[in-house]
Amino acid sequence: MPSFLLPASVGAMFPIRALMRVAVVAMALALGACATTPREVPPGRFVERSVVVDGGTHRYQVFVPSRAAAGKRPATVLFLHGSGERGTDNQRQVQVGLGPFLREHATTFPALVVFPQSPPGTSWTGTQARVALAALDASIEEFGGDEDRVVLTGMSRGGYGVLELAIMEPRRFAALVPVCGGVTQPPALKEHLQVEGVALAPDPFLAAAQKLQKLPMWAFHGGKDDVVTPDQSRHLVDALRNLGGNVRYTEFAGLGHNSWDAAYATPELWTWAFAQERKGGLF
Repeated sequence: MPSFLLPASVGAMFPIRALMRVAVVAMALALGACATTPREVPPGRFVERSVVVDGGTHRYQVFVPSRAAAGKRPATVLFLHGSGERGTDNQRQVQVGLGPFLREHATTFPALVVFPQSPPGTSWTGTQARVALAALDASIEEFGGDEDRVVLTGMSRGGYGVLELAIMEPRRFAALVPVCGGVTQPPALKEHLQVEGVALAPDPFLAAAQKLQKLPMWAFHGGKDDVVTPDQSRHLVDALRNLGGNVRYTEFAGLGHNSWDAAYATPELWTWAFAQERKGGLF
């Protein structure tokens, strides 16, 4: 049998050198992979909290954005749900409206979002308004939100609530985003619903506009909404424009009452909203 053995001095060194070359190549590949593969960005998360107002404990949820998306001092959003999400389970208010949008964009959404929940049969007035504001303040303090960039938004009954809270505390907010909301009682709705802060005014739309004209607003509505009809938003927007207010209006011609999915999926909305900043001394 022919022999393929190398001399002892060579044969002993060859495997070691070969292994060293393989090890060096493997290490280089590993380092290259580390240098070119981006780190996975952790998504934002929902957390449960509670606040005591008027002697009662009220639970709410907060969407805490990832640091990579939001930075050290993120803008803050206060979201007011509609009639169907009322309850005490501290879950319904994140299942419709802005909550699903956040779950879909949990990695990239750059703001802190506060989700209070009002009990059955209530509106965003009185105690429930104070609960929402207390939850907002507690969240800003705990999670480092930017108190000068607070966006107030809500849908349906929560859209009315946007105007209610802004009339109560106009200096707290940098921008308003009412979605399928209104000012006066919708004729087709059996439940009581109006903005109490201007309900007794001869012209509630004009009164609301006079109180809110210096706050940037972007309103949304469905053109086929038969629950809160679009004339509610149209009248308010017209009143604001007549006063020189900073207002935008988007009406989705083919949509009914659910205009919130389309509204919150409007990319320009968030760019605009987070560019607004509270200005002192305007009111």
